[in-house]
Amino acid sequence: MNDPIDHRVTVADGVATIAFARPHAYNALTADLLDSLLGTLKTLERDASVRAIVITGDGKAFCSGQALDDVKTVPPGGAADLANTIERRYNPLIVKLLTIEKPVIAAVNGVAAGAGMGIACACDFRIVAQTASFTTTFVKIGLVPDSGLSFTLPRIVGYAAALELCMLSQKIDAARADALGLCTRVVAAERCLEEAQTLAATLARGPRSLGLIKRELARNGLGDIQAALSYEGHLQTIAGATDDFAEGLAAFANKRVPEFRGT
Repeated sequence: MNDPIDHRVTVADGVATIAFARPHAYNALTADLLDSLLGTLKTLERDASVRAIVITGDGKAFCSGQALDDVKTVPPGGAADLANTIERRYNPLIVKLLTIEKPVIAAVNGVAAGAGMGIACACDFRIVAQTASFTTTFVKIGLVPDSGLSFTLPRIVGYAAALELCMLSQKIDAARADALGLCTRVVAAERCLEEAQTLAATLARGPRSLGLIKRELARNGLGDIQAALSYEGHLQTIAGATDDFAEGLAAFANKRVPEFRGT
């Protein structure tokens, strides 16, 4: 398999490991990365030799979320077409993670922020380094959660905790994440990927029914995921048109605290 420059793919013993390969940007998501990642998942879905998938990040981060300097998403001097990005790139990726009939394990080796947290929550299992952290981040630039977080997070941690995580957007460490139910297992940082691959290898040796179990639980537990994702896009369009979002972007670019006015 030819590896895209924005992520690497290795396959061994029935396990495909996908590593975000933008460590200089804390593995922030560009339009090209989202497109190529979805393509990789579709390829792995068709590959009968691959029976489980691990997703991790190079460097210090798992994934820091949307790259706010990506000109295909946030063009300089132009309006960000958030609805188009969500509909064309994020939604198909999240649906694929939730419905692919192969176990998907996130090896959360560092910070999982914004859409990076969304990707982690769309995986079936989360092996989390003791030094890792989670944060929703969206509210910090005047936006609402997308990348499926409004759907997955309440189902993982409950409504009250999800509301707290989304509204306050505090960074929570691995211990708190574990207490909330976000983590399948918390492990030493240096063993995070190895532990995830070990779990993946165990699942890869399982029967075909593992994929059917995922289909079964998805059918009964996901409800109308497409409607939920569509509504995320609708609300993000509204949030993206506010003065607060413009202020959030400006504050991010200038590395200062935003001054939101509620408009």
